[in-house]
Amino acid sequence: MPSRSSSSPSVTDGPRERLDALGPAALSDAELLALLLRTGGPGRAALGLATDLLARHDGVAGLARTAPAELRQTAGVGPAKSASLLAALELGRRLATRRLRTGDAIRGPADVYRHFHARLRDTPHERFLVLLLDGRHRVLREVMASQGTLTASLVHPREVFRPALREAAAAVILVHNHPSGDPTPSREDREVTERLVQVGEILGVPVLDHVIVAERGYVSLRQDEGLRETRWPASSASQASSRHTNVPLSSGR
Repeated sequence: MPSRSSSSPSVTDGPRERLDALGPAALSDAELLALLLRTGGPGRAALGLATDLLARHDGVAGLARTAPAELRQTAGVGPAKSASLLAALELGRRLATRRLRTGDAIRGPADVYRHFHARLRDTPHERFLVLLLDGRHRVLREVMASQGTLTASLVHPREVFRPALREAAAAVILVHNHPSGDPTPSREDREVTERLVQVGEILGVPVLDHVIVAERGYVSLRQDEGLRETRWPASSASQASSRHTNVPLSSGR
């Protein structure tokens, strides 16, 4: 019987053989996950364990939102496998987005969304970040102000403006995520934004925008009067996205 060519994998071949013959794009999510796991558990192979993980967590997107402790509740997934999965998922996020660097110009909320979407969309808890900008809307630094449900008591102006004052920032942009996937601003979002806008005006460090990032897009909150003198440059209009919804604070939504 003639030998089978390595370029024609058999249906009985494992993920590694199919990867060698066809490339990673030809593999299913379960096969790619099985390569990361390397081994399965008692009575099943790595591919079976991978299939079970994907089914239990509603696919790769759900797996990316799963906490390490929850991953390890699956039989056959210990600390080593959990660490490998989390590392691979984080590498995927980093590949999907380029983190803002010092000196990068922010021309509009679409820039903010593009840089933070991959990082924040799968985060199970709300994260509130602050971008410190110079007078030409270039990034000085990114600051994590808080983690958890967004409330006026959780996001304290001190945590937002202390680094801005220390680094002589000319303006700030507020960024936070909605784990629900819906970027529509809540009452608490509006209250926190209004409070920080007022503090920024007193300190001379205006809040340029508050961008809510979610799986289904983003919302840019800009208060008509409070932020009128710190609007985005005119060139940002060309960056409008079909997934973007601009909701001014005075709209009452």
